[in-house]
Amino acid sequence: MTTATANPIRHYLQFADFTADEYAYLFDRMAIIKKKFKTYEKHQPLVDRTLAMIFEKASTRTRVSFEAGMYQLGGSVVHLTTGDSQLGRAEPIEDSAKVISRMVDLVMIRTYEQTKIDAFAAHSRVPVINGLTNEFHPCQILADIFTYIEHRGSHGSGGDVLSCLKGKTVAWVGDGNNMANTWLQAAEILGFTVHVSTPSGYEVDQSIAGIRSGDSYKVFKDPMEACRGADLVTTDVWTSMGYEAENEARRKAFADWCVDEEMMRAAQPDALFMHCLPAHRGEEVQAEVIDGPQSVVWDEAENRLHAQKALMEFLLLGRL
Repeated sequence: MTTATANPIRHYLQFADFTADEYAYLFDRMAIIKKKFKTYEKHQPLVDRTLAMIFEKASTRTRVSFEAGMYQLGGSVVHLTTGDSQLGRAEPIEDSAKVISRMVDLVMIRTYEQTKIDAFAAHSRVPVINGLTNEFHPCQILADIFTYIEHRGSHGSGGDVLSCLKGKTVAWVGDGNNMANTWLQAAEILGFTVHVSTPSGYEVDQSIAGIRSGDSYKVFKDPMEACRGADLVTTDVWTSMGYEAENEARRKAFADWCVDEEMMRAAQPDALFMHCLPAHRGEEVQAEVIDGPQSVVWDEAENRLHAQKALMEFLLLGRL
């Protein structure tokens, strides 16, 4: 019989909320949960648990992965959009948190400012998960790193699961956005290096990421140099949600930051390519790259499901 250890309320608001040891456990659980999913083995540790999903930003992968994941774990889902729940507008965030968290077991929020989700979590009686904010996207990086481990790891257990990351280089090409901030946090915790290349004016803000030192990342003006020798090359759209008014200016500024075949040739011969999607072929990435043999974007997208199932299980039940 599987038993769970007692666990105080934990939130997952940014990647820095967990330790390397906790990530090693989570990546092991992801592999187990994914294997069960692929072999149609029922895994329902969250029977009678309810997840509330609050969306102030539109979503495809986040909604499908969390909703399907919670049902597969045996629980149920309440889906709220901006028309149903306007955080901090229809009523104070603190009041919404106190009410909603008395009725459900877990809350996932996808919104704009990180301050909103921080305020909600501070007044919640149940775990809160960041489904994306302007500043961070921890669930996506959780899935991305699991995908890298699947393709390049030794399939060990415990601390060994992280060994394939040690000393590796991730090249981030594009906007210094929530994804870039989260990659920097992951590098500092898990022991790899990020090469960051952004256009002038779109740099990563180290203070937002909360990085204690610059040892885990290097900045490059030339995206080709950032990709040189990288084990993983990754990017995102040039214009994230909430910045649509800047679209034309960003198109011009980012023109040289399209991940192309030349950049991939500068990386390691076995380098992987990732993109959190949706992608705009011909803008931030060439079609030949995202649809090419080094791309693992579809595994990466699917792994949101397995990563978040392991995360929800951990937040509600602790280590099994």
